[in-house]
Amino acid sequence: MPDYAVTPIGHLETPWATPAECPRNGRQPDPAPECRAVVAPAFQDGLLALEGFSHLILLYWMHQVRTPALRVSPPFDGEPRGIFATRAPHRPNPIALSVVRFEGFAAPGVLRVRNLDCVDGTPLLDIKPYLPTTDAEPDAAMGWLTSHATSRR
Repeated sequence: MPDYAVTPIGHLETPWATPAECPRNGRQPDPAPECRAVVAPAFQDGLLALEGFSHLILLYWMHQVRTPALRVSPPFDGEPRGIFATRAPHRPNPIALSVVRFEGFAAPGVLRVRNLDCVDGTPLLDIKPYLPTTDAEPDAAMGWLTSHATSRR
């Protein structure tokens, strides 16, 4: 297969300096701290009409991930699982996705968001509006993760 390259469109600012400090998911801690998605000037025109969306999907590159693994044992479960059956960060391509609350702009190109779970300075790859009519699947099955589900507020 051919290799692919991605170009970050900006970076994420969070309170966490290392992967060990990051919450397990964006719904922790409660209350979620305000974070920022800083979009580089060359991409800021792409933010036009973002106002009015309550939630966004952020895609980012987990640049501090150690060597990828195809099997992991989640710390809250202990059983070996295939990486593609988990949301562990140690992936062949360390791409992450978070659905975040969008709380407006702090400055041009700087988005105020909550519910991130990544290291400060993480490269931002893309932003998409979250659409509950398209992106939500309320009846989706969670497989082996059912007993470990994060409660909703």
